[in-house]
Amino acid sequence: MTHVLRSSGHLAADRRYDYARGAAAEGDHAAASDLLQQTLEIAPTWAPAWFALGEAREELGETGAAAEAFAQALAHDPEDSQGARLRLARLGAVDQPAQPPQAYVRDLFDQYAARFETHLVKDLAYRAPAVLREAVLRATPARRFVHALDLGCGTGLMAKEMADLFDQIAGVDLAPAMAAKARASGLYVQVEAGDLLDFLNTRTPASADLVIAADVFVYCGKLEDIFAAVRRVAQEQAVFAFTLQRGQEGEYRLGEDLRYAHSPAYITRLAGAHGFALASCDEVSVRQDRGQPVPGLSVVLLAP
Repeated sequence: MTHVLRSSGHLAADRRYDYARGAAAEGDHAAASDLLQQTLEIAPTWAPAWFALGEAREELGETGAAAEAFAQALAHDPEDSQGARLRLARLGAVDQPAQPPQAYVRDLFDQYAARFETHLVKDLAYRAPAVLREAVLRATPARRFVHALDLGCGTGLMAKEMADLFDQIAGVDLAPAMAAKARASGLYVQVEAGDLLDFLNTRTPASADLVIAADVFVYCGKLEDIFAAVRRVAQEQAVFAFTLQRGQEGEYRLGEDLRYAHSPAYITRLAGAHGFALASCDEVSVRQDRGQPVPGLSVVLLAP
C-alpha cells in the first residue's frame, strides 16, 4: 500500500487509514478494504484512501471494484500524485498514457530521496551508471567532454561515475529532494528541479557534447519530443547515451511495474528520424526486481 504523507483532516479517518495500511502490510487485504471503506464514510473525498482501497481490491482480485476506486482517487486528485491513471491503464480501464503524471513521479522520488542510493545499489543491484560509462567509452574511446547534461540526475550517481570524463555537467530532476541532493554533491555546475523537456528547451542550441539519461526513460512513454530537444542542444559529434527497460513489440508499453518499456525498433526509428547515428544498442540489465534481472537496453547515439 502506498504511503502518502497527507492527512484527511479527520483524526478518526486518519487512524482507520493507518490501521488499513498495517493490515495490508501483513497481507490482510480484506481487512484493509473494510477499514478503508470506513475511512471513506468519514472522509469521502480523500484521494489517498480511495487509492489505497483500489490497491486492496486489486490484491483481492476485485478488478472492477479496484478500477472504480482508482477512478475516484483520480477524480479527487486531478494532478494524480499517486498514479491512479497508471493503475487504471494496467487494469485496462483507460488507454495507456503517453507519459506518467508529473506529480506522481515528483512525489514518488521526493519520498524516495532519503534512501534512494542505498535501496538502488544494495537492494536492486542498480548499475546503470557503470553500464553507460562502459558504453560511452566503447563508442568514443579516450574522449573527454566539455559540456555534459544529466537528465533525471537523481542524487548524482551518474555524474559521480563519469566525473573524470567531463569538464562540467548540469543536471535536472523532477523531484526537488533529489535535485537538492545532487546539488549538495558538488559535482554539478547547475542543478534544476523541474521537467527535463523544459530544461532542454531553455538550453542554448548546440551547447552540449554529452547528454546522459540513466534509468530515466522508464518514466517517459513517448520519447519523440525528448529526442528532438536533445538533438537541438547537441553539438556536432555529441553523444546521447541512455538506458531503457526493453520491450518486445510496438513502440512503448506500460508494464506491471508501472514503468515503461521501449522496443529496440522504436529507438532505431527515433534515432534516424532525429538525425542520430546508432553507435550501440546492447541488451543489458541495469537492476533487479524481486531478485531477477530486468531486461534492459544500453543505447549510445552520435550526432553527425
